[in-house]
Amino acid sequence: MGRAEAKTLERIDDIASFLDRNPNQFLTVIREAHPAAVAEYLSELPFEEALGILRGLDVSRMGEIFSHLDEDMQLRVFQSFSREERVNLLLEMSPDDRADLFKALPEESQTALLPALAQVEREDIRRLASYEEGTAGAVMTSDYATISPEMTAQEAIEHLREIAPDSETIYYTYVVDDQHRLQGFVSLRELILAPKDAKVKDFMKKDPIFVRVDDDQEEAARKIQKYDLIALPVLNDDDVMVGIITHDDALDIITQEQTEDIEKLMAIGGAHGEMPYLKTPAWVHFKNRAAWIVALAALGFVSGMIIHSFESTLMSLMILALYMPMVADTGGNTGSQAATVVVRALALGEITYEDFFKVLFKEFKISLMLALVLGIISWIKVMYLSQGSTIPAGFSLFNIAVAIALALAIQVVSATLVGAVLPMLVHRLGQDPAVVASPALTTIVDITGLIIYFSTAKIILGL
Repeated sequence: MGRAEAKTLERIDDIASFLDRNPNQFLTVIREAHPAAVAEYLSELPFEEALGILRGLDVSRMGEIFSHLDEDMQLRVFQSFSREERVNLLLEMSPDDRADLFKALPEESQTALLPALAQVEREDIRRLASYEEGTAGAVMTSDYATISPEMTAQEAIEHLREIAPDSETIYYTYVVDDQHRLQGFVSLRELILAPKDAKVKDFMKKDPIFVRVDDDQEEAARKIQKYDLIALPVLNDDDVMVGIITHDDALDIITQEQTEDIEKLMAIGGAHGEMPYLKTPAWVHFKNRAAWIVALAALGFVSGMIIHSFESTLMSLMILALYMPMVADTGGNTGSQAATVVVRALALGEITYEDFFKVLFKEFKISLMLALVLGIISWIKVMYLSQGSTIPAGFSLFNIAVAIALALAIQVVSATLVGAVLPMLVHRLGQDPAVVASPALTTIVDITGLIIYFSTAKIILGL
């Protein structure tokens, strides 16, 4: 099999299918197919077999594949290696991946490993590993290309030829002064097209987009997405450039943040998205889910107490019980919709707490339109479905339908406003607004909905 043919094997299914037809070319596939596909393929094998295959590869290829393994398998493989094998593997990894692996190691392994590394790598790992998780500094890499503003285009290109093998990307080259403070940047295309003797400072782009090391990683990813950047420079508080965040890292950040938000929306606690679903023990899933579910179940007892307090109202008019689920479900749905759009807008930076009353007014207008439509539909529904029901003396189906429709309309307005307000208040307190979006919000809306439903019925029907 030729190298070009091997490179087309970019999925685990492609590799498995090819090896079924060509079992004698196993090592060729492992050495030449896409490293992400090979990593996925090895993850499906028994651990000892996968470990033996990795050990049979040259260290460069092993490093490519190793970086695509999930963290759990990386740790198992790494801790199975000798000290020399660990050092060689670390040297083949990109600085950010190397730092991530180092942080995941037990403290005793970290202490034993550092003295075996050269001082440059040792200090680089310590620096990158020192940044707090979730910050731009924690996800940046120190492999990037820099040039001086006094260089000519020709000198800059020659410089890039020398450092390219050790740089993660050279499509953007950053212009720094003698103190390594960021002055601007140039693209590889601009360097190639510029006159050979043109000074970099004369055609570089000034005032580049950047982030600080302590900025949230999600903000960095949003900037890369917003400005269509290949990479984003990271500066410390002294304006010294200390690293870059590449577009592939931004994709990982966005995926991680989306996973975290989705799990928080569903009231799942614990660490978010660190291990694949099937490799996460059932006990861990239980712990992540149980706390919120138990708390919300306890809060749900309040609903029972409310229904019990309105027992006489239900006994007087049992038809009200038939439409309780409709009102509760409608309120939960409208509240969740409002919370979802507000949480998204907060996450994207489209709104802040200063927009509180603007958001409230907008959602109020939306809720009134929804309330009108849903109120009419619910009135028609009651009149149609309950037209043969036995109605106690002194009541009419028309009045009952009006009471239910009005209660539902009020519930829609109330739930929508609660769904918009809660995330903004939580965000104001410095917490993640996704936590209250659902099902916590649904439980709160259910409680308020029951109070609105029975109170409206008592007032309208004189119960």
